[in-house]
Amino acid sequence: MRILGIVALGAALGGCASSSSDIAPAYVSPVAYQSYTCQQLALEAQAISTRAAALSGAQDHQRTNDGLATAAAIVVFWPAAFFVGGDKQTAAELSQMKGQMVAIEQASIAKKCGIQFEGQRPPGT
Repeated sequence: MRILGIVALGAALGGCASSSSDIAPAYVSPVAYQSYTCQQLALEAQAISTRAAALSGAQDHQRTNDGLATAAAIVVFWPAAFFVGGDKQTAAELSQMKGQMVAIEQASIAKKCGIQFEGQRPPGT
């Protein structure tokens, strides 16, 4: 019985939602923003940043809920831990937004617009 509990815990933790900071950006070509003016890039940057912030909050909220559900499932009813699965759709959209942020920054650098996403950049970029 104890082995089944350990297996359930491992399965549940493997399915938990990722932290928003752990989600890597998807590749988005900066060529898509090549024809934008600095003003258009700034407007797009603001819209993308707002959406990414909302998605980050939703992703981190899901991660917290998954952790609480997993803990409760292990203590109260371990088979329920198999139903903790995160939200892959939110993570995929957040990855796309992060990729767009990188592409906008690259286009901004090429055009010398000075647009940067502080606190939004994943480590190593």
